[in-house]
Amino acid sequence: MTVVAVLLGQESRSQGWPELDARAYALVALSHLPVALRGRRPLAVFAAVQTALIAYVTLGYWPVVCTFGSMLALYTVASVRPVRTALVCAACMAGVWVYAGVVSDTPSMASVLGQALLYCSVLVWFGHLARRSAELTRRLRAEQAERARRAVAEERGRIARELHDVVAHHMSVISVQAGLARFVFDSRPDRARGALGTIADTSGEALEELRRMLQMLREEDPEAPERAPMPTLARLGELADRVRAGGLPVDLAVTGTARPLPPGVELCAYRVVQEALTNALKHAGPAHACVELRYGAHELTVRITDDGQGADPARVPAGGGHGLIGMRERAKLYGGTITVGPRSEGGYEVRLTLPTSAAERGGTGAAEAER
Repeated sequence: MTVVAVLLGQESRSQGWPELDARAYALVALSHLPVALRGRRPLAVFAAVQTALIAYVTLGYWPVVCTFGSMLALYTVASVRPVRTALVCAACMAGVWVYAGVVSDTPSMASVLGQALLYCSVLVWFGHLARRSAELTRRLRAEQAERARRAVAEERGRIARELHDVVAHHMSVISVQAGLARFVFDSRPDRARGALGTIADTSGEALEELRRMLQMLREEDPEAPERAPMPTLARLGELADRVRAGGLPVDLAVTGTARPLPPGVELCAYRVVQEALTNALKHAGPAHACVELRYGAHELTVRITDDGQGADPARVPAGGGHGLIGMRERAKLYGGTITVGPRSEGGYEVRLTLPTSAAERGGTGAAEAER
């Protein structure tokens, strides 16, 4: 800009203005070079170039030569400062242009005033648009970062729930069977071999589910055919067999017409049953458990009861409460309800009710979870 102004200044004599001297060239430089710092000090730069322009015009030189720096400085102020500040600066620049017209005895002051208002208005408008675009860009980036953070948090929570469900259940069965095997190793070798067999089967199933989870985490395509299915209600019989092998008799009853349900709903029901039976196995003591599935027209009801006298799962220390929290989070995610508490006749009951259609579940959370 300074070079262009200097080259333009050499045409001053041909335009009927005094030829530029050293003093004029110094003012030309002062009117343009400070714009290099406009990003750091926009108002200070605008004031500096306007001061140099006023001095240049007062000395009677061609005003057009020193207008480029002041226009860019005004645009910068409008792009980084509030509109009120930009309008004040625009009024100052317009006033300088009118002053230049008065000093140079311009015959058409109306033209000078019109140009001043037009140029200042355009610069402020485009600067304001640039400022709004920058603000929208920052806001969108912040929203994207927040959505990414929430997605990561939700995914970590989902992974934590799955790990808890898999590890806690299988390790509980393994722990019970290991204790039994050690207790009867000498007196009942056959019973000890049976317990060791249960440990081998349960640990194999745990490794299978952990491999499935790791495959899900490593797989980039969520619809890849290689992904193994998650547990469904069809596998409740296997779950009951494992718990029976752990020492807790379990009855499984199904009422209504069994039918395929959305994968997320079936996984939610399966995990709740798994967590409830795991808690009963660990805390109910000598007891008998019953799992009841009732398929309604528009909902699925799951009821898990036991007649033990163990500790309340909601008050179990050392992480026991995480299972209860996980059950409630799953039920809420799919628009269902869950109640956990002691029964009047003894033991504990977990009751889960889940809507079986997307319209009844409502919201987008369930749909996202199923995907």
